[in-house]
Amino acid sequence: MKRSSAPSADRLVLKPVAAAVATLIASGYAAVPAFAQEPGVRQVDVEELVVTASRRETTVQDVPFNIAAISGDTLDRQRLTSLVEFSRWVPGLSVLEQGARTPSLMTVRGLNVRSIDDGQFLDNGSGNTVATYLGEIPLYVDFKMKDLDRVEVLLGPQGTLYGQGTLGGAVRYIPRAPDTDNFTLDVHGDVSSLSQADDLSHQLDAVVNVPLVDGRLAFRAAVSYLADSGFVDYPYLVRQPGVSNPQPDLNNPADVAANLYRENDVDWENTLSGRLAMLWRISDKVDATFNYYFQDQDNGGRTINQRQAFNTGRYESGQRFLEPNNRDNDLFSVELVADLGFATLTSATGFSSYDQVGQRDQTDLLLDFEYGYELFPSFAAYTRETTEEKRTNEELRLVSNGTGPLSWIAGVFYNKYELDDSSSEFTPGFPEFAFGDPNALPTGDLEFRQSRHQELDEQAVFGEIGYRFTDRLQATIGGRWFNYDFSQTGAILLPYVDVSDTSASASDDDGFLAKINASYRFSEDLMGYVTISEGYRVGGANSAAPCVLPLTGTQNACALPNEIPIDPDTTTNYEVGVHSTWNGGKLTFNGAVYHIDWDDIQTESTTVNGALRILVNGGKAKSDGLELAFQSRGLEHWSFTGTYAYNEAELTTFAQGLVGRVDAFPGDRLSGTPQNQASFYVNYYRRMGSGWDLDLGYGLSATSDVFTKVGLRDNGEVLGGYTVHNASASLSKERWSATLYVDNLTDKFAETGVRLDPSYIRNVNGFDLRRYFRNDLRPRNVGIEFRYRMGNK
Repeated sequence: MKRSSAPSADRLVLKPVAAAVATLIASGYAAVPAFAQEPGVRQVDVEELVVTASRRETTVQDVPFNIAAISGDTLDRQRLTSLVEFSRWVPGLSVLEQGARTPSLMTVRGLNVRSIDDGQFLDNGSGNTVATYLGEIPLYVDFKMKDLDRVEVLLGPQGTLYGQGTLGGAVRYIPRAPDTDNFTLDVHGDVSSLSQADDLSHQLDAVVNVPLVDGRLAFRAAVSYLADSGFVDYPYLVRQPGVSNPQPDLNNPADVAANLYRENDVDWENTLSGRLAMLWRISDKVDATFNYYFQDQDNGGRTINQRQAFNTGRYESGQRFLEPNNRDNDLFSVELVADLGFATLTSATGFSSYDQVGQRDQTDLLLDFEYGYELFPSFAAYTRETTEEKRTNEELRLVSNGTGPLSWIAGVFYNKYELDDSSSEFTPGFPEFAFGDPNALPTGDLEFRQSRHQELDEQAVFGEIGYRFTDRLQATIGGRWFNYDFSQTGAILLPYVDVSDTSASASDDDGFLAKINASYRFSEDLMGYVTISEGYRVGGANSAAPCVLPLTGTQNACALPNEIPIDPDTTTNYEVGVHSTWNGGKLTFNGAVYHIDWDDIQTESTTVNGALRILVNGGKAKSDGLELAFQSRGLEHWSFTGTYAYNEAELTTFAQGLVGRVDAFPGDRLSGTPQNQASFYVNYYRRMGSGWDLDLGYGLSATSDVFTKVGLRDNGEVLGGYTVHNASASLSKERWSATLYVDNLTDKFAETGVRLDPSYIRNVNGFDLRRYFRNDLRPRNVGIEFRYRMGNK
């Protein structure tokens, strides 16, 4: 036996823009606007947000490749505090909403073939097709977006500009720098109520900036605490595992009460996060910034329902055990910037750690094996998991100065990564049932244990050379050489059948990636560009123990020779775009069209023996799409922003066993990403009497259908599209402001992700399996927030 872990009526119906329109507006920087937020301040023209994505300070409209940027003020104003919320306003970026407990799958431009599987294979990652940067340090954290100057999203591979190589793009969190001139204080509080929750949620955060030592030294601290009530109930929790009946007669209240108990709002979240920063102006030409970031997140359970598998309610789980999880992230970084005259030298050094401890219900997986566990009437099992990660990063970069026609960037990058994790399954009461003695085995209730240690050493040299032929025409070529060495050891223990094994594996690779970019300014208000760029994702090796052939016994958990290595996968991105400004600066309209070829795709699978989760390579795919964005300040008191993205991603070759060992074929649509995404935001601002300011906002974000598996193979499904409406009203005067808001205004119910597929809905010897479930969209949330600000930001 293996060991493995309906479209909505509200489907978004959006058609691709006609080819003629796409050619006209082609590509561009999908920039979401950022309007000034201080009371009484509104600019006439669209704000030109300054970004550093090109490694030089410039406006979004002048960057010659595709970038989306959202300012910190806009993040605060629209309460975009997580990657899920943020992604709804960035065309081409998609993050599945699977609850705070689960790392969410993040994709760009449809580059995904993973089955939507509750994020269990992501751990502290996001799918690895998009790199995330915290300041100058590459690190994935779904960081609470507080005290940020802006967030930049670079669409398309960026290996010649950044140390971290990527398949599809990069997300950069840019924090506000300490200010050596002004003392500032910002205190914010929030209280809200979810429509499905029993208790209130609340959040409190504060930011203080203190200048020190005659403008040469400044300290900045930002601290935030979130207590989210949760909204999903667990009504089927087992009172005494191994003794209580996990599936009593649900029509008999006395039988239920004797064996089960209920907890409400189990998917709560308590998160403490923040940043401490010190800026030291060593001289007029040298700055050093010391940063410490932290995020400690506790979660109670999953944001799921099991309506199809166990007839629960929309916001109810059928799990038998509580599923708490704790994730701690820490990063210490030193960023040194020196003006050498001919160039600017930047050194970014980071030391980060990640620790995770969690528990989850494992009953259904073991029952599904039919190894005999189903014969125990009180059978219920759980898994405890631990993860420890450590990273050391160093990026050294030179960026040329001067105004001449020649410009260049050169950098070196080093990444050291170590991982230790373990997974232990426990079956309370089963040893006594099976062997007649609870102490029959020295391991007690421990039924399975897997541990592994991984190490990755990665080096890269990257750079670009640009030349401005005329005031209108420029061209850039870039390259990246990379090398990595990967090694790991692993161990598996199956005490009930007296099986244990260890494994060791290693891999390495090197290669070269290229980029060509050219832009032409047709007029002061219109620029077009063309880019060809390559990306990659490092490979490695699976930790499963190699099989010793021929196999013996009834329970094996091992990998065949072809199931151990993982090769890198690569992308080639072809892109054309324009940036345009209209009506004297009151309107910007940008767009991009692209084609991406994806080779040697990495995807999840399971071993033939024991169904251990592994990564494999297989097949080729392509992704074609269009991304549009506009922002307007053309009317008095009113501002408008909007985005739209269309993506068509599909396999181009036969892919043997790509979908859970089921073959996939050319033309099969890729999974996890909608074909259509759109967002629209309108704001009304007016200065009232007696110094009061009124600020009204309304936004909607819409997504179309998502395939849970490539081509709907292996019982794949279609998750229906949905639209989320948000509204807010703010009053402010001098240093104070108050905002009333409603998120998910219509209290829309939608299912945003799944685990496995309906084929796992079955009965084993009287046990209804509950392995299959779906994730819930966050219901309506009504809240009020207050803010006090002293000084300028």
